[in-house]
Amino acid sequence: MVNFITKLFGTKHERDIKIIRPLVDEINEHFGTLASLTDAQLTAKTEEFKKRLADGETADDLLPEAFAVVKETCRRLSGKSWDVVGIKTEWNMVPYNVQLIGGIVLHQGKIAEMATGEGKTLVATLPTYLNALTGRGVHIVTVNDYLAKRDSEWMGEIFKFLGLTVGCIQNDMDSAARKFEYAKDITYGTNNEFGFDYLRDNMAQAAEDRVQRGFFYAIVDEVDSVLIDEARTPLIISGQVESSLHQRFAEMQPIVSTLVRKQTNLVNEKIAQAEKLLEREDGDGHYEAGRLLLAVSRGAPKNKKYLKLVKEGGVKGLIERVESDYLREKKMYEIDETLYYVIDERENSISLTDHGRAQFSKAEQELFEIPDLSEGLSEVEGDSSLAPEEKTRRTDELYRLHSERSEKVHSISQILKAYTLFEKDVEYVVQDGKILIVDEFTGRLMPGRRYSDGLHQAIEAKEKVKIEGESQTLATITLQNYFRMYDKLAGMTGTAETEAQEFWSIYKLDVVSIPTNEPVRRIDFDDEVYLTRREKYNAIIEEIIECYNAKRPVLVGTVSVEVSETLSRMLKRSGVPHNVLNAKHHQMEAEIVANAGQPGAVTIATNMAGRGTDIKLGPGVVKHINCALLKPRQDEEICPYIKELHCHERVPCGLHIIGTERHESRRIDRQLRGRSGRQGDPGSSKFYLSLEDDLMRLFGSDRLARVMDRLGVKEGEVITHGMVTKAIERAQRRVEMQNFAIRKHTLEYDNVMNSQREVVYDRRLAALERTSIKEEILELIDSVLQSLIAKYCPEKEYAENWDWTNLKSELLHTFLLNLDIKEADIPALSPDRLFEQVKGAVMHFYNQKEKLYGEEIMRRLERYAVLMTIDKHWRDHMYEMDQLKTGIGLRAYGQRDPLIEYKREAYRLFAVMIETVDKEIVSMVYKLQVNMPERSREERRRELAKAGMVASHQESTGMGFGSARAATEDSPPPAAGGETVMAQGAQRGKAQPFKREGQKVGRNDPCPCGSGKKYKKCHGAGEG
Repeated sequence: MVNFITKLFGTKHERDIKIIRPLVDEINEHFGTLASLTDAQLTAKTEEFKKRLADGETADDLLPEAFAVVKETCRRLSGKSWDVVGIKTEWNMVPYNVQLIGGIVLHQGKIAEMATGEGKTLVATLPTYLNALTGRGVHIVTVNDYLAKRDSEWMGEIFKFLGLTVGCIQNDMDSAARKFEYAKDITYGTNNEFGFDYLRDNMAQAAEDRVQRGFFYAIVDEVDSVLIDEARTPLIISGQVESSLHQRFAEMQPIVSTLVRKQTNLVNEKIAQAEKLLEREDGDGHYEAGRLLLAVSRGAPKNKKYLKLVKEGGVKGLIERVESDYLREKKMYEIDETLYYVIDERENSISLTDHGRAQFSKAEQELFEIPDLSEGLSEVEGDSSLAPEEKTRRTDELYRLHSERSEKVHSISQILKAYTLFEKDVEYVVQDGKILIVDEFTGRLMPGRRYSDGLHQAIEAKEKVKIEGESQTLATITLQNYFRMYDKLAGMTGTAETEAQEFWSIYKLDVVSIPTNEPVRRIDFDDEVYLTRREKYNAIIEEIIECYNAKRPVLVGTVSVEVSETLSRMLKRSGVPHNVLNAKHHQMEAEIVANAGQPGAVTIATNMAGRGTDIKLGPGVVKHINCALLKPRQDEEICPYIKELHCHERVPCGLHIIGTERHESRRIDRQLRGRSGRQGDPGSSKFYLSLEDDLMRLFGSDRLARVMDRLGVKEGEVITHGMVTKAIERAQRRVEMQNFAIRKHTLEYDNVMNSQREVVYDRRLAALERTSIKEEILELIDSVLQSLIAKYCPEKEYAENWDWTNLKSELLHTFLLNLDIKEADIPALSPDRLFEQVKGAVMHFYNQKEKLYGEEIMRRLERYAVLMTIDKHWRDHMYEMDQLKTGIGLRAYGQRDPLIEYKREAYRLFAVMIETVDKEIVSMVYKLQVNMPERSREERRRELAKAGMVASHQESTGMGFGSARAATEDSPPPAAGGETVMAQGAQRGKAQPFKREGQKVGRNDPCPCGSGKKYKKCHGAGEG
């Protein structure tokens, strides 16, 4: 039924293209009219378009003409040359119709799926020009700095010809240079640079320090790599904090190293015992052998002896049978307790067993006895025999013990994970005494990135390099939430269809598959599956040698640095010259990839290293210009070798792709295959697999191993069967679903943070950009004062029962107001009346301070108070949120949804933070002082005196501002009994005579305020 509907109405992509076709015809009509224009007239079209936009036309209205102008510009630039990253490059591109379709799709805010070699870089120039006419800035996002620089220089000439400015963000730029580049009409850069600049902008201390100017329109190149692969980890800006945690890793490393060595010896013993039991012809003991091997699979699943033994007939099935028995009887703990620790590769986790803990010394075992804080605190508080000082001491000791032991246990866990789950030259490399992470999807190094939660320090301890200090998150955002800020987002890639559902559910981005300009003439051969990795590598080397002898270029895609270097050593022994492109050599990426299409070239690339750089075939690689492979060209002479060379069975020319392992994502496999067969060139691809590959071992069908047992597949035999391909696809789908769940989980938790982040950043930005935030400060004073009175002076209580002690303390701490009120007046007070009187006093103090410092300085002081307070508490809040997220999963054991619990706790923490921030901002406004020049201070005092204000020497309560004041319009209304709530020394009515308390201070004596200045130069300056 589905096939019938598809035939009748076409696929979704065919329907999308059908709607766009008339626009392409319209573009070409306009293009035909532009040839008669001079260069100046063509350039003038830009200003014409801008004026029409200002007059009310939309970008959609201008699309056909604007695209035609870009196409005509490309035609006029043909044959001209300019420098692109230091290489003289001749322009020879004019957009095809399919590229125009791609440009329209990008302008519509969708993802254009275009095959490798279809010219996506050029396609992006069409919507970029159109949207840049608005003047709001267009961002072109690439996967690395090299491509950003290359594309800005390569495509930039089109925009410059048309009168637009082009910028490029590079990793080593300072803030001033970045701001200059962002101010241009079009800006190229990487997703990391754009994201980190956003975070840094929201840490800026002055408006002029911000570099970005908004989020209007972005086109993401290799959109699947950026928005899917890299979206699993958030962008984080962190700073060093004082912590002894890194010392814990150095201290715990020898202990864990010893434990790992013990487990390795234990596992080898179990394998040796199992081998002996399996050799017995009577079959007795086979079940015990299966039990031993099950323990090995849980304690060292990558052990080479174990992996080899499992390939023997019937062994895999035996282990599965034993595992089923133990799971059914819920006795798996019996297997685990024979080990020191248990590894779960699928969940990427490791757990220490009781047997493992017993290997530690008695003092070390005590580390795992972490005290229960709530229970311990309850016991201390409930013990009436303890003095308050002893309670405080025991509470501090409880917190110290809990923190110290928790840190050490965490260190042990992370170092154990580093030893067992993270392999050198696979997940990371060691360069210049530093641990550098290898991107699992691109094979590129990620300098500056560190694993979180102490894992990076654990790996540093394992490799015995310098352990860097602990860092604290200062700002963070996921790529999903960053890119969702853009008004319009678009992307392009060769592989997006398999992730269409995720693109729509997360980003609301639709995927449109664009047809190729030329038919694809690449043959994708069936996978070849071997029993062991060794057999697989030998078959790959044979294939490479055969292609090398035939002068045919080969690109070998590997999944890790280790595999690429293994193949490199094997090729060296065979005398085959080759290039290796992996995380250790990525600085030569563009040069190596550009030469990968030359006759006889052999290139080994880790994953998709080199992605974004086109592989052009050298002379003689293609036998005939009109290849007839798969889809012969009409009305042209076809290749005469098609039958002679048996092209369909064995492709004799073009680039040959060899995959050394299936990636966990089908999309990555398609990317690798897509490097061959560009623009109708012939090509071929083949994947070589083994049952020892991680994907097959962890997620492959267990039935596959059993069927191979029954078939009696011997070592060295190759398997090619439809069932094998289906098993691989099922395994890949399972991993894709798991990875999608990880990304979705990350986003769900970050959405909670994101809503809080928006509130904090908006408030911070308002303080940064507005000339005056006095109105907000006055509102905060009102709010904080009301909350204090509501807290200590409840309406339902008599005024005599209010908590006057804490209220006075809070007012003194926050507003520097020493509350002085007669006991006789208290019964007549209400919360509202008290609020009005206290407000009058604190506002008088605020006005005094503003008049002393002047409005400009006061506004700067208020801005400083807001920025400093928000930054400090937001930093602390992020730390608390990290800690909350770490342990929230445990609540699932109590039948509670961790996400709902996280949202509830996060809201509570955020509410507390906002309340604390408000209170501290007000407190800082009242407490902060400015070091003013003596002359300026004296002039300001005289101004105050003229205004009827009296400045008197005072304690720190009044910050040195006069509190004796005349009855002015700033005075608070009278309290009950005719008295006011006063700052120390303040009286209502006419100014009272000054009464000295204590010995007179001489003019040359040190000022009692503690400034270190003479009295006559400080608070006595107004007396002479």
